[in-house]
Amino acid sequence: MKRLLSRAARAVLARRRVIAMVGVPAVLLAVNAPPAFAWISEVRHEAWLHSAEYTAAHGRWDVVELPEDVRINAIHAAMLPTGKVLLVAGSGNDQEQFDAGTFRTLVYDPATGDTNEVDTPSDLFCGGHTFLSDGNLLVAGGTQRYEVLDGFVQRAAGAMRIRNENPDRELHLDKGTGFRAPDGRTYVLTSPAHVMAATKTGEGEGTVVTASETVGFVESTEDGTAGVTDTPAQYTIPSLSPEDAANVYGMGEKMTMDKQDFQGIADSYEFDPFTETYVRVGDMTQKRWYPTLTGLPDGQVLATSGLDGTGQILPGQNEIYDPATKRWTDRPDLFRYFPTYPAIFQTGRQGQLFYSGSNAGYGPADAGRTPGFWNLADNSFAPVPGLRRPDLMETSGSSWAGPVQDQRLVVVGGGGVGESPVSSARIDRIDLDDPAPAFTPGPDLRTPTRYPSVVQLPTDDLLITGGSADYRGKGNSDVLQANLYHPGTNTLTAVADPAVGRDYHAEALLLPNGQVLTAGGNSLFKNVDNTKPAPFEQRLEIYTPPYRFHGPAPVIATAPKEVALGATMTVTSPDAARVTGARLIRPSAVTHATDIDQRSVRLDLARGPDGSLRLGVPGEPALVPPGWYMLFLLDDAGVPSTATWVHVR
Repeated sequence: MKRLLSRAARAVLARRRVIAMVGVPAVLLAVNAPPAFAWISEVRHEAWLHSAEYTAAHGRWDVVELPEDVRINAIHAAMLPTGKVLLVAGSGNDQEQFDAGTFRTLVYDPATGDTNEVDTPSDLFCGGHTFLSDGNLLVAGGTQRYEVLDGFVQRAAGAMRIRNENPDRELHLDKGTGFRAPDGRTYVLTSPAHVMAATKTGEGEGTVVTASETVGFVESTEDGTAGVTDTPAQYTIPSLSPEDAANVYGMGEKMTMDKQDFQGIADSYEFDPFTETYVRVGDMTQKRWYPTLTGLPDGQVLATSGLDGTGQILPGQNEIYDPATKRWTDRPDLFRYFPTYPAIFQTGRQGQLFYSGSNAGYGPADAGRTPGFWNLADNSFAPVPGLRRPDLMETSGSSWAGPVQDQRLVVVGGGGVGESPVSSARIDRIDLDDPAPAFTPGPDLRTPTRYPSVVQLPTDDLLITGGSADYRGKGNSDVLQANLYHPGTNTLTAVADPAVGRDYHAEALLLPNGQVLTAGGNSLFKNVDNTKPAPFEQRLEIYTPPYRFHGPAPVIATAPKEVALGATMTVTSPDAARVTGARLIRPSAVTHATDIDQRSVRLDLARGPDGSLRLGVPGEPALVPPGWYMLFLLDDAGVPSTATWVHVR
């Protein structure tokens, strides 16, 4: 367990150094005047940023440096119902860590500074996640193999469809299993593969056997172009017994020296926040890298998109996780293509999802980019118009704007497809309950921004922070700015600027005390000329919004630990007389500027004869998916309480 020295504490030390300088001899001060006065100006500026006048208007940022032995590359972050923050690196976008099998997860307690490093059983780097109704975090997908860029591919490789015609036997093939082509060339699996038994229907002469199939990735046993072929062929597996070899074989299309993209895994876990352990559950039906997991009103989870086990984007195979059985089921009736990490939200209507158009990285520019409503009952999709610069939605942020009952969403920033240097300052919003839903313009950011973090606050404002103007911060383009978006007036207010750049692989989430924690950041370079590689940003930074400097916060004295949908809960507070509102906020599970979990729920408020507060919870699970929420009270000055955790059944 480690303790931290906050930026505020270091500022106190800095002020003490200023006092000590008063006694410095005048001649020494004169000799060092330029650097001395620059240093004094910096300290004075720091003091101004922490002054009561400034913080009450703009808030404050504080940098947190974890002890060196527990720092990780935070690729994913989730706010756990224990009040702690889960930071997941997996291999952390580090090929050496991947090759060494070093996968990392850290649980950080922002209230105490304590940390706990958790055993991480698979490379969860670039998987998907969402909270389940019991508070467990479902984590699925991740990395099977790192990319190999053009010019660095050493052996021809490609997809191998492995078929099994035996209805009585399934088979596991280890990494390194060989496949022999008709011309004698051999290719080996780069990762294990499991092929299920064939399916058998009918009886007697009417028996029909349908071969099962899985896809593996193979590479030639010879260096260079010797293994290149574009001839489809059936491959034998020499290591199998004669009986298995008669039923199990490979079907290859072509083997090339082309660039090889990241490859996904099918591994799936539930992270238990109370024991702080990963629990293995059923594998997905598809391997996925960069998938989105969307929680549904009945507690099940829909997985969409991702790169498969050969590095190809899935053309539309989507699947459902059932937390009761811990198993995934393929849903061919919901076959629909999206780019990777699509921002797909559960709307206020059961069976209807909304895709905002935000996504993070892989897929052609002319497919799956149009925002709209996805009807799960018949798999229809209804596009919506009005989005400004729809060609600049990759690496944009999306969020509910205000209470979810209002059904308003915003999209923020974004950039061109792939490594485009073009980015957008756009904020557009849409009312999903409008008879003819369409995006309408909001205010623009001060700077065009890719990878913005968008966090819902208990006051209904959105904090928009971080990102970069160019792809992965190239050209030293990190955006060191923060703004508050006000949904009620559709306006934007500049607030205190962060000190730490956050771009690719960065996250931000709301803490129970009303602060916002930011983590991660993975720039390609650290200088304008793009010549010096940048290290992964391992510092944390915490933003304290202006409302924390507007007077004493209301206090929650008692609140129930559980409440049912549609029920009314009784909450007591010594400040009940000045409480004017209450919100339930679902905790974040965020990666790659994608956070579809967070949502704020407005509670009906009435006062009991004994001075207690009676808070009514909506009864629609599409609005309030069962699970753990942070309960905030708001007073007449707009100051939120520290939250207490409530489990909505």
